[in-house]
Amino acid sequence: MMLSNRKARHDYELLDTFEAGLSLRGSEIKSLRAGGGSIAEAFVTVKNGEAFVEGMTIPGYVQASYNDHDPDRVRKLLLHKREIGQLEDGLRKKGLTCVPTKLYLKNGRAKLEVALARGKKRHDKRRAEAEKDAKRRMERWDD
Repeated sequence: MMLSNRKARHDYELLDTFEAGLSLRGSEIKSLRAGGGSIAEAFVTVKNGEAFVEGMTIPGYVQASYNDHDPDRVRKLLLHKREIGQLEDGLRKKGLTCVPTKLYLKNGRAKLEVALARGKKRHDKRRAEAEKDAKRRMERWDD
């Protein structure tokens, strides 16, 4: 099970990446293992020395009874203090944003890869698209 945020790679220039654990409830991890979830609209905030992911959706688990979770709740990220400090500095001083790029399971635990990113301008997106097209043409020409 792995979700990736392709939109983040298109809209942002990714700088530093961090692997963070997620503080989840039982029905949330079961729902992720069943293949649900979306990180397309998610972003990371830092409050009081703790990192949180907002806008991430994990749909309800069908077999969960009355203890089901809220699909759009704010979830805590599990990071080292030094990593949280780096995120906070990037968000505050450098004017960057922090976006999730991947959600995956590692040794049975949910991990979220987050990246400090700088937003691309429209002309940067066009240049990246033109470079990709040129690369595709060259690969076709070589075959």
